[in-house]
Amino acid sequence: MRIAVATWTSRQVGGAETYISRTIASLVSAGHEVTLCHEVDEPDDRPRFSLAGGVITASVAELTVGGVADRLREWRPDVVYVHGLMDPEFEEHLQTLAPAVLFAHGYYGTCISGDKTHRLPVIQPCARPFGAACLALYYPRRCGGLNPLTLAKDYARQRRRWRLLGRYAAVLTHSEHMREEYLRNGAAGGRVFNCSVTTEDRSAVPPYHAALVPADRIRIPHLIFAGRMDPLKGGEQLLRACARALAHVPSGLRVTLAGDGLERSRWESVARDLGVQHGQLSIHFTGWLGPAGVARLLATADILVLPSLWPEPFGLIGQEANRQGVPVVAYATGGIPEWLVDGVNGCLAPGDPPTVGGLADALVRCLTDRPRHRAMRRAAVVAGHSRPDDLHMGAVLDVLERVAGQRSGAARLALAR
Repeated sequence: MRIAVATWTSRQVGGAETYISRTIASLVSAGHEVTLCHEVDEPDDRPRFSLAGGVITASVAELTVGGVADRLREWRPDVVYVHGLMDPEFEEHLQTLAPAVLFAHGYYGTCISGDKTHRLPVIQPCARPFGAACLALYYPRRCGGLNPLTLAKDYARQRRRWRLLGRYAAVLTHSEHMREEYLRNGAAGGRVFNCSVTTEDRSAVPPYHAALVPADRIRIPHLIFAGRMDPLKGGEQLLRACARALAHVPSGLRVTLAGDGLERSRWESVARDLGVQHGQLSIHFTGWLGPAGVARLLATADILVLPSLWPEPFGLIGQEANRQGVPVVAYATGGIPEWLVDGVNGCLAPGDPPTVGGLADALVRCLTDRPRHRAMRRAAVVAGHSRPDDLHMGAVLDVLERVAGQRSGAARLALAR
């Protein structure tokens, strides 16, 4: 197949972009021809995708929307595989070139702000289908900012995206939570598929090394946060929950936050204040780390904390942690409860609404019983390898091939006439 992969940037900004880069490598490895179409080549401080030989690139920033469309029209893709774009006009052009499939990394065309979260009277997930009623609730429930011009602009863009959802040949997701979200919004005529494939085959699970966890409580537990630093990622709640948990963890806690974003300075300020109040709480910020850096950090971790306040679509970083034998503590939001089983490969805190106290309780449950924590490490390895990448890519390719095959069949029928 000739597959045009379309996304907003050619840089590894976060988890979605890491996933896209790996997907391109998997497609090339499977023998498919790939063109990467992207809107921008930024931010400059992040590395570009590492692309295999033979992958063609086309940039809207260099060629314009029409220029990229013309180049793709000459290349003749069998299918266009979209991973989130900034400009609905570009998206609309792509849908005219070949059957298009959307991978839903977020709430694209289903929420004005894209956060799918109410902030008043408390922070809690929203399950409402996108529509005019969202405008009426936007300010009373504080779904986003207060600028009316931004509200009008965001609503117009998301409404256009919502209309484009119906034109996709299929929509793919990482979780049943996201599948249900897009079904509620009428995407792709109901052709929405959860490509998170679970296997019971334990033969591929690597051996677990129990020596990673000491039997005593002298060692200071190490907690990791890795992700974008914005308000709904819950970094401040994590820091305050750690301060509360200290009453039950006499050895103290080490907390490392890896990532960057608009909230970093605020989180650092909160960390300084808590550090003064609690001498047993050590907090360190590393800045942005690439996938290799995050993997090295996880190798030192006792727990990954995923304190997302919004309904996290899936939480790929949690799967990465589990594969390294690191239990996860997270709010039960979005797709997280589909792979995180409370008391098995980590601990869940109530997510509707998420609270500092609930997260602190989950941390204490995961940390204070060493034999239980050791069992969670073993279960985490099994859980992390229960959704192999090859099975996931097999499910993705099955949909792409069926979509491309439908087009080929229609073309053959047209020629026969």
